[in-house]
Amino acid sequence: MKKKILVVDDEPSISMLIEFNLKLVGFEVQCVYDGEAVFQAIQHFRPDLIVLDLMLPKMDGIQVCSKLRAQNNLVPIIMLTAMQDLSDKIAGLDNGADDYMTKPFSPQELISRIQAILRRIQTLPSTTDNPPMIVGAITIQPDQREVKLRDQSIELTPKEFDLLLFLCKHRGKVLSRQQLLHGVWDYHFLGDTRIVDVHISHLRDKIESNARNPEYIVTIRNVGYKLTEPVMKESLA
Repeated sequence: MKKKILVVDDEPSISMLIEFNLKLVGFEVQCVYDGEAVFQAIQHFRPDLIVLDLMLPKMDGIQVCSKLRAQNNLVPIIMLTAMQDLSDKIAGLDNGADDYMTKPFSPQELISRIQAILRRIQTLPSTTDNPPMIVGAITIQPDQREVKLRDQSIELTPKEFDLLLFLCKHRGKVLSRQQLLHGVWDYHFLGDTRIVDVHISHLRDKIESNARNPEYIVTIRNVGYKLTEPVMKESLA
């Protein structure tokens, strides 16, 4: 079955350009032109990924993204922005976007990023199940894409799950931001690596007892991050 992409942009020329190029490589595409239309489109179109412009009428991209995540809708989102201000990009990531691109952009690069995200979240059939991965009180089920903390399920976005799984597979190893971008986002993200820091922050908020003093995802100053096994505190007699 063709993967479905919902394109949300109020500029018809941009929507048409994106739609043409996505259909050219085999995607099924639907376009809507304001933020409110997203929620109706989701119900009947059921997209596998949303390409979402930041500046939209009725409801902007950040509001759309925030509302979707509040509804526990984890559909992957690539945010489009014409603004160069880093704070706008970070705001998108803070509200649940998986990735962002700055206009003008290459349709080929957009397609590459869409394919990378979909490739990451696709569950392939296998004859043997991948065993759960356990780090401290965290249990990760790779095939089911589920995470539990002390037997309580944790809701992660697709990209947060991919990041945690990648860290777990390389537990104890210091990973640079560029290594994480390449390993998790599946491409070399030139320049700004803040996207990694934002997703690390989101993960810490969900899995750490104290995100400001993390036990699992440790910052290695001037290098990157590593996933560690928490030190078990001995109980006093």
